[in-house]
Amino acid sequence: MSATRVEVVILGSGTSHGIPMIGCTCAVCTSSDPADRRSRPSVFVRFAGQRILIDTAPELRGQCLDNGINAVDAVLYTHHHADHVMGLDDLRRFNYLMKRTMPCYGSERTVAGLRRMFPYAFEPDSSGPHSRPHLELVTIGDAPFEIEGATVVPLPLMHGPMPVLGFRFGPFAYCTDCSHVPDETMARLAGVEVLILDALRRTPHPSHFNLEQAVAVAHEIGAKETYFTHIAHELKHAETNAELPPGMALAHDGQRIVL
Repeated sequence: MSATRVEVVILGSGTSHGIPMIGCTCAVCTSSDPADRRSRPSVFVRFAGQRILIDTAPELRGQCLDNGINAVDAVLYTHHHADHVMGLDDLRRFNYLMKRTMPCYGSERTVAGLRRMFPYAFEPDSSGPHSRPHLELVTIGDAPFEIEGATVVPLPLMHGPMPVLGFRFGPFAYCTDCSHVPDETMARLAGVEVLILDALRRTPHPSHFNLEQAVAVAHEIGAKETYFTHIAHELKHAETNAELPPGMALAHDGQRIVL
């Protein structure tokens, strides 16, 4: 793959509850370290002239304000769990800024889930006074596809028993919410330079890699840099980073990576 420049902003690096969690007084949830405050998972990618948002977390509005995101050309969805899609209504603002309908890409299962969860967004146009997002849902499979000349490579993953997608953009790959990377996806990850990979916590989980598993998979993939995301409150940022192998670290909200 070509070494096209990629810029990544980690908008959210937390688990589905967000960190701090409601009603929790643990060391991470009460930490004064800004890196221990984690909103729900999403990233923004600039690649081949396109500005691409991956998932619309519940905190999308705040994430965009905090990181100066004021233009999005397309949205990719990894899957339709609530922590990845509940900010969908905030795409209304990008409809206004971009002066067009927003293309949103996802698997057949994800697209069907979005239609069920947000039926008002996909009703026929009416003359009613209420604002709603204007979206074009585009169903994708496992084959690479293009967004205005930017080649996106889907990365089939397993999130427990649920098939989900990661995405590769040239030398960068994003693989949140996974507990297994199939052999064919490992082949698609060959030569990746920067990887963002799910690592929920220290203890095992049925649908996410724990930290030990994520480190082992990261070694197998062999990226120069790996950042772990979808992080729960078992992992304190600075302490965990101090014990990770060279080239690996926990991601944090607002982190910027340039390849």
